[in-house]
Amino acid sequence: MAKKEEWLQLLGWNKDNLEDLRFVGYDYIKQGHYSIALNFFGALAKLPTTPEVYDIQTLGALYLELGNHRDALHFLEKALGLDPMDETTLLNRAKTLFMLGYTQQGLTQVGRLTHSDDATIRGQALALSQSYA
Repeated sequence: MAKKEEWLQLLGWNKDNLEDLRFVGYDYIKQGHYSIALNFFGALAKLPTTPEVYDIQTLGALYLELGNHRDALHFLEKALGLDPMDETTLLNRAKTLFMLGYTQQGLTQVGRLTHSDDATIRGQALALSQSYA
């Protein structure tokens, strides 16, 4: 099986091609075509030698949106391994934990986010904590 670098070379792709792929995937997200966007971000996560944390975060969010909570948790935790302080990813992880029935872990996660400097994150965290408490 070819390594990731070899696949990019076989395809004749470079970083610009990856950015194009990311742009098209994001455009599908904006249109609400999450299943199609999932294919683009899945490819982005597999192709580069070092995937962008944004691509991994987006994959997790897409799986969450599509109701595939186990895969969502997998990719959100992978993204947090690359950027452990990203509050959007932490919030999506909390939502995923709630959806999987891990209420206590979800409450712990949103409890930390209720002190966020970001008003949107803080508001969503407060709403989740009130909903699941």
